[in-house]
Amino acid sequence: MRIGVIAPPWLCVPPVGYGGTESVVDVLAAGYAARGHEVVLAATGDSTCPVPTVYVYEHALGFPTGAAPFEARHVLAAYDALSTCDLIDDHTVLGPIIAGPGPHPPIVWTNHGPFDDELGAIFAKGAGQATIVAVSRSQAATAGAIEVATVIHHGLDIRKHRQGAGDGGYLVSLGRMAPSKGIAQAADIARASGMPLVIAAKMTEPAERAYFDAEVRPRLGRGIEFVGEVGSEEKVALLGGAVALLNPITWAEPFGLVMIESLASGTPVISTARGAAREIVDDGVTGFLRRDAVEMAEAVPHVGELSREACRAAVVHRFSIDRMVDAYLDLFSCILESPNRRRAVGTVRTRFAPSPEVTHEAAPSTTVAGSSGGGDAVAV
Repeated sequence: MRIGVIAPPWLCVPPVGYGGTESVVDVLAAGYAARGHEVVLAATGDSTCPVPTVYVYEHALGFPTGAAPFEARHVLAAYDALSTCDLIDDHTVLGPIIAGPGPHPPIVWTNHGPFDDELGAIFAKGAGQATIVAVSRSQAATAGAIEVATVIHHGLDIRKHRQGAGDGGYLVSLGRMAPSKGIAQAADIARASGMPLVIAAKMTEPAERAYFDAEVRPRLGRGIEFVGEVGSEEKVALLGGAVALLNPITWAEPFGLVMIESLASGTPVISTARGAAREIVDDGVTGFLRRDAVEMAEAVPHVGELSREACRAAVVHRFSIDRMVDAYLDLFSCILESPNRRRAVGTVRTRFAPSPEVTHEAAPSTTVAGSSGGGDAVAV
């Protein structure tokens, strides 16, 4: 099978630091190639994923103001470059809408965000041209009339996440400096529990800096430390040494890659029971799901009762790369074998309901040149 994979143009693949979607695209593209499929990745030219890459932007764009035209140009070039593929695996927001109904391979379109008013309207518009994948049952249950073909949980390369002993004597909060990630609440929880907290978070956008200055900076000190954004090796070490990950999200997060990264390190997760958290964390086994900051602080002293081996085993058995790649490849085969060859809705579609409640309650550059990525890179 010749598979074209499209990543967003905001970060390279894999990302150097923070980057959930780009991390998933990296392991998918490499996973397809490892199964013997011919893979072409449309990303930015600084990507190092070990597959042939086509690009229009030499460097990752960051998250520029007025981002839509940049994504549109990236998508148009990607669909042109991948027109001879058997199938396109699209992880952008605008892909099928920008590509239009014209002649192109069947499209699998993964929504990495919420089916809210903005993204919901976009996916509803493009649903007739693509097979839509959700990343959790919780997310799929909010799709309304939008046809979701299947749910495929994210997977992780367990080889890159060694199990740690959790002997650092600290809690950790990891992700993006945003109110939805509950960074300020994590500081309050740690202080209430009497344990130090290390905060490692991306903080590059104006809104992230504003949130940090208003809510997080005043909470620093007395055991609450901010170390900035960390790379992959630093993240593995930080998670492995932590007693627990504090994840007091304030929104229904569609997945939450940091939670399976933490579990792969043997580190239990303490989270609010929102979004996909209930599909990732087994309450009382691999972490604690609680209703609010007070209950989360009360759970901290009980983390030592949990097995770090069980945490890692949950990722090995439920969130592996092999499982994720198998699920996508099965879907691709279903589409290519269907009479329509456009969409698999009606063949693999499932009705979804959310998981049961727990009882506890940079300026872009458009100069085109060569790339030193992991695979052969071609400007388009």
